[in-house]
Amino acid sequence: MTAHRTSTVSAISLAVVITLLLAMAGALQRVREGAFSVDPIAEQPLYVTSGPLLRGLTVGYDALAADVYWIRAVQYYGAERLRLAGPSSNPARTHQVAGFGLLDPLLDATTTLDPLFNVAYRFGAIFLAEPFPGGAGRPDLAIALLEKGLRERPEKWEYMLDIGYVHYWWRRDYRSAGQWFERASTVAGAPWWTGSLAAVTLAEGGDRQSARLMWEAILETAEIQYLREHAERSLAQLRALDDIDELQDAVDRTAARAGVPPADWAALVSARVVPGVPVDPSGTPYLIDSAGRVRLSTSSRLHPLPNEPRRRVAPIP
Repeated sequence: MTAHRTSTVSAISLAVVITLLLAMAGALQRVREGAFSVDPIAEQPLYVTSGPLLRGLTVGYDALAADVYWIRAVQYYGAERLRLAGPSSNPARTHQVAGFGLLDPLLDATTTLDPLFNVAYRFGAIFLAEPFPGGAGRPDLAIALLEKGLRERPEKWEYMLDIGYVHYWWRRDYRSAGQWFERASTVAGAPWWTGSLAAVTLAEGGDRQSARLMWEAILETAEIQYLREHAERSLAQLRALDDIDELQDAVDRTAARAGVPPADWAALVSARVVPGVPVDPSGTPYLIDSAGRVRLSTSSRLHPLPNEPRRRVAPIP
């Protein structure tokens, strides 16, 4: 009983000491930040990337260390996006020098420390695949990260779906995308529509209908809010592309009758070609440029639209 009590007291004392040390470290960091400028996170080196060394240093607290590395990866990704979006940035040079250079090592460290870190694989793949400067512009690294997850969990059909998604959306490799969707469909527990998705992608890859089917599938299976929002935005962008095609047909017909393209929507509204100023799925009005081309407004939250997938349906006569 005495030994047990002594052990308990020692554990509590250790916890108190650790808490005090963390509080002191936080206070010292605040003092340091107040006295000295803090270098941007993009310029801070990542000193430890070796998986075995990381595990040795974390002495059994691998999951906790993985959380720390994941938080740093998210912070780094967000900081880089803000930095590269700044008015003084030079995207071409920044990409060569420091653009998202630490992202892949941070994600690799995270998933080495915790090989079952589902969110790190799926979120991280999007961070890596997004075109620069919104992301690292490295779909190859995104695929490698997801394949690393598959080596740990060969039954994880969601990773197979995500790899197909990277091939489809960012590499425009529809055959590889269809093959990964087909592979996902063979895994026990995968929903029935993965087989349909594979068939459509292999047969009609690159058109809006297959893109829409893919995004609807991702929306249905997304486990985290970010992925759901990403899929919803992409579906809205596809609707905007359809809208633009239909509106362009109306503008072209009006231009053919009048001999000149309309300068704005007023002529089409007065001629009852459209019931009112058309808006995109986000509620922002579409624009007509000086050449008579219908465009998405740069102020729309759907801007910029993706590279346009082919449209299988015939234009409205």
